[in-house]
Amino acid sequence: MNRRRFLGHAFAITTACAALAREGFASPQAPPPPPADGIARGQRPLGISSDGRDGILYVPAGYRDDTPAPLLIMLHGYAGWADEMKSTFALAEELGIVVIAPESRDFTWGREAPGFDEDVRYIGAAYRKVAAAFNIDPDRVGLGGRSDGAGYALSMGLAYGDIFNHLIVIAGGRMNPVRRKGKPKIYMLHGDKDQTMPIELSARRFSAQLKEEGYDLTYREYDGGHATPAPLVREAFVWLTGGDPKKKDR
Repeated sequence: MNRRRFLGHAFAITTACAALAREGFASPQAPPPPPADGIARGQRPLGISSDGRDGILYVPAGYRDDTPAPLLIMLHGYAGWADEMKSTFALAEELGIVVIAPESRDFTWGREAPGFDEDVRYIGAAYRKVAAAFNIDPDRVGLGGRSDGAGYALSMGLAYGDIFNHLIVIAGGRMNPVRRKGKPKIYMLHGDKDQTMPIELSARRFSAQLKEEGYDLTYREYDGGHATPAPLVREAFVWLTGGDPKKKDR
């Protein structure tokens, strides 16, 4: 092969390799080494149920086994899935929060005896599994959700306030705890034009009752409907970590 043919052949091979790389067929690279502490970061299946409804665990990249991390269990809405809570993972990453997003045992939460149903047992199992595997800050254990999940989080959180000391209630429509135990702090968000969970029948009534009962309540109404603006959700997550939700310098 003369020099001209050799250079042409080499150019063709280089061009073909570049094209394959663009199409996603590049030679596989070695996987990154496992973290020194053996703890995988990012999202993974919760791994409690094999019946098709399980959940997601998210561990932020900044998690350190020698530093207690806030924990937040976030519950999806009516007929939802854990994927709904993926929108909160960026906040968890930014603020260093371990997030559990379980899935209800039925199409929504609390279809059996309130406080003693399969959902309570499932959420309890998820909490125990994660608390045993990670260094969780016992003063920053949150239970929250939106819509149906928020109502269930509020009801369950008031009943198990000795475990869940922070509750995040986003556009929730019910409050019917089977008991009151502990005194969790509560962050409540609701749109004043919410047609799905009308504010007069839910957040305004609940917030007045909770304040009267002496709960530490942060209540935020916003101009809008059932969807909640992302900056307000971020404020609730900052509140869980002990930061000032009103600060804008983060």
